[in-house]
Amino acid sequence: VGPGGEERWGRGRPRVPAAEARAALLHVSCAARAREFICLVLRRYVPSQADIAVFEAIAAPPPADLFHALRWYNHIKSYEKQKASLPGVKKALGKYGPADVEDTTGAATDSKDDDDIDLFGSDDEEESEEAKKLREERLAQYESKKSKKPAVVAKSSILLDVKPWDDETDMAKLEECVRSIQADGLVWGSSKLVPVGYGIKKLQIQCVVEDDKVGTDMLEERITAFEDYVQSMDVAAFNKI
Repeated sequence: VGPGGEERWGRGRPRVPAAEARAALLHVSCAARAREFICLVLRRYVPSQADIAVFEAIAAPPPADLFHALRWYNHIKSYEKQKASLPGVKKALGKYGPADVEDTTGAATDSKDDDDIDLFGSDDEEESEEAKKLREERLAQYESKKSKKPAVVAKSSILLDVKPWDDETDMAKLEECVRSIQADGLVWGSSKLVPVGYGIKKLQIQCVVEDDKVGTDMLEERITAFEDYVQSMDVAAFNKI
């Protein structure tokens, strides 16, 4: 600083009064602090619904010369997918701005609501109708295919004991009579003669039946009908297949 109070910047540089130099340095300092403050805020600041309301009211990013606003805009834009979960209650834009600024967001909302009304139906409705029709067709195809699928037939394996009157009964003829019984769902299997006592043997014969078509009562009735050879019939074993 010279004797007249001026600040000397060096040889060949203009001499600026000390007061003006100090004021300039204060401006630089404030700008630097503002920049540091913005960085600090952006690292720790969590946006609210108020930010979203203002953000949605801005049609385009602020110009580059409004760098503080542009930086805020880009920061809020990064929360696009999370905006619904941000804290606070979203209000009309006029609730956040100066009192003398007209709030036109309500009119814009009404206009948007009017645009949503489609008196002639929308493409989404047509697509949903097509999807519904396609779903019904597929369900019909499934039901048709299911009805054509053969049902599981319940069957049983039965071992019968057929007893003759005495030891003089012709067992070959008795077995022939039993096997002569034919019915839908009845298949005769192997057979053998099993001694009972006093020279008497019983016929033990296997058969497979469809449960819905042939029962043991029907077999007993048909077999005991050969009363010249058959005294009685018993079920020795009954197993589901």
